[in-house]
Amino acid sequence: MLLMEKNSGHLIEVVDPTEVFDPFKDSFTGRLDFGEDVAEPDNFAKVGVCFPSGESLPKCWQDPHYRG
Repeated sequence: MLLMEKNSGHLIEVVDPTEVFDPFKDSFTGRLDFGEDVAEPDNFAKVGVCFPSGESLPKCWQDPHYRG
């Protein structure tokens, strides 16, 4: 799964998508997909990312009190 950093536009390869789907987690582990070298895993805040299309993450992935 790829997400995009809002500030830089760089792509992030999500290591474990379940961290992104879990509304009780504010961050997830991913690797920047920038350049030729494989980056070390790092933590990224959900509020700072979106889908590569520019669409925001679903609210149910971010708000533990969301009722759909």
